[in-house]
Amino acid sequence: MKNKKLLLVGACLTLGSSLSAEAQEEAAQAVQGNAVIETIMARRSVRQYTDQPVERWKLELIAQCGINAPNGMNWQPWQVRVVTSKEFIDGTTAAFNAANPQMAGDGAKNMFRNATAVIFIASPQDGSGQIDCGLMGENMVLAAQSLGLGTCCLGGCIPFLRNDPSAAPYLERLALPDGYQLLYAIAVGYPAETPEAKPRDAGKVQFVE
Repeated sequence: MKNKKLLLVGACLTLGSSLSAEAQEEAAQAVQGNAVIETIMARRSVRQYTDQPVERWKLELIAQCGINAPNGMNWQPWQVRVVTSKEFIDGTTAAFNAANPQMAGDGAKNMFRNATAVIFIASPQDGSGQIDCGLMGENMVLAAQSLGLGTCCLGGCIPFLRNDPSAAPYLERLALPDGYQLLYAIAVGYPAETPEAKPRDAGKVQFVE
């Protein structure tokens, strides 16, 4: 546990090589025991899940954290659909595999990385609201992480769900208002893997002083 804490502190201070020793110590103290930072740094994209269903209260809490995200003028330009129906998930998967046979047969139980729950996020068709919807999704994946769940943001399935005739019955069941379209989805479930952190390019962050 101690080594994990030290790694976390080191990761958070990657950009702080120019800090004084005193400032680095102050930052290290701020990081240790900070649940928000620990959750952010621990979160990974999970692509394999167990069959254990996600409790309804956890999904409701994740959704509440999502809609409490910052958004311009409190416009709340999103529509959220939380799908736990196995029939829906399996049905869309079967339709996708039939339409894309070259992508079927990889052993996946469903097209949402085998997750038992999927959160669909829609935004206005005119392209507005996408930043706000992105902020909402980040709230959701961090809330899920804090509850012992894994997540993976999915965009590849969206064109199929939007446009393929075989997906139309499932898209209709989401009952999106006129003027809204699916933007992305979030797979949610109990992880069946523990991915390692991938390297981040700290050089892309620069301070203008």
